[in-house]
Amino acid sequence: MTEPITGPLHHIDISIGYPERSIPFYAAFFEALGYRRWKLPQPDWQEPDPKRATWGIRTPGGAIFGIEVRPARRESRDRKYDRTQPGPHHFAFHAASREVVDQVHRAMCEVGATVLDPPTDYSGQSGYSEGYYAVFFADPDGLKLEVVCSPSGSR
Repeated sequence: MTEPITGPLHHIDISIGYPERSIPFYAAFFEALGYRRWKLPQPDWQEPDPKRATWGIRTPGGAIFGIEVRPARRESRDRKYDRTQPGPHHFAFHAASREVVDQVHRAMCEVGATVLDPPTDYSGQSGYSEGYYAVFFADPDGLKLEVVCSPSGSR
């Protein structure tokens, strides 16, 4: 049994425009980070044409963090995400090492993902800690995603 926790995220749901382009993108992204795709018995999650997909990973404390992608409303599915509007600017995911950052970068390049900034050491730059090594992507709808190895655990 895991210890009860308060504070860390339990899950995130992301609205996507078109499942047929976003689910393969997120499959490559999350699987490169070590997440496992959940096989749910509901029709929207079933192959060969799923409308939703969910991945999860066990955190060091034993809790499970999950991420689900689900279709946006039909009338808004062509709208590109604007991180300068109110709402999340981007999501940053921990990587255990620089090699994991590079591994995710390679996996995303293999699926034709938009790389916003290639793997870079941001040490010495304003707002970043020493050894902060990260890569940035845009998902098919424009949501910005980051994978970061930060030895100090801070920004």
